[in-house]
Amino acid sequence: MPDRDWNLYTQFRNQYAADAHKELLSTEASRSYTFDEIDKESARLARFLSGLGLDLGDRVSVQVEKSPEALCLYLACLRGGFVFHPMNPAYQARELEYFLGSAEPTLVVSDSESAGMIRPLAKTAGVDHVFTLDGDGEGSLVEASRSSPQDFGIVPRTEDDLAALLYSSGTTGVPKGIMLTHRNLLSNTEALVETWGFTSGDRLLHALPIFHVHGLFVAIGCVMLAGANMRWLSSFSTEQTIRFLPECTVMMGVPTYYTRLLTEDGLNAETCSNMRVFISGSAPLLEETFYAFEARTGHRILERYG
Repeated sequence: MPDRDWNLYTQFRNQYAADAHKELLSTEASRSYTFDEIDKESARLARFLSGLGLDLGDRVSVQVEKSPEALCLYLACLRGGFVFHPMNPAYQARELEYFLGSAEPTLVVSDSESAGMIRPLAKTAGVDHVFTLDGDGEGSLVEASRSSPQDFGIVPRTEDDLAALLYSSGTTGVPKGIMLTHRNLLSNTEALVETWGFTSGDRLLHALPIFHVHGLFVAIGCVMLAGANMRWLSSFSTEQTIRFLPECTVMMGVPTYYTRLLTEDGLNAETCSNMRVFISGSAPLLEETFYAFEARTGHRILERYG
């Protein structure tokens, strides 16, 4: 056992353990989930995955739509010592063939519509298990794991143990697998929480997808490590964003989110009166968008890059 448990999920739990019945997220349909509920569901999934025979360091490749259950699957992989490999839901057969062959996962989870395409690719790649998980939270993964007990703890990890596997954009060749350790993710998240002043009193408007760094590690990591909470939108829409901005203190988005918001009359200083910071990343923010947003709302967008 390592001298210190570097498992990222251990660090998350340390922040909310004393207030586990606090809300972690609420969907656009106002379905609320507490930290404790998400913790127990991730424990159930970790127990199920472990029962399938997954070993420490085994890859779990995931191509699903955004849902609270997908979040639980990510957390289950962290706590179980498995390596989470998210994939863009837009990937088609040729791309999936490459990623599954490169990542060499033990288990693949896809939505039901893609299952027919993924199963033969997974078989060719030597994948042991294939399950489904849809945007509504249903699927064979949830059904099969329903009877698993919620008694799974957190597997201690060293600072160099892998937590996640992401791939580069492949602009100069085929995408390369980027191996992210528990310490990589923890140190990055700790720096962001400190720099951006995240506290347990913050509420994030989470409208980003969760198959890449911005929505998965930056957004969710800051919330979990600060013991904050979030309004969880399945996808970005200007209507839903303006509806929920007044209750939130932080928003993270890509530049197109802000340009689209500027086309809405409902975006104004009053709508944003409770907001503490707007953050933009994943692509360059145009200068005219920056100044137009400040003129409309009184807020300067904080631009990050990595």
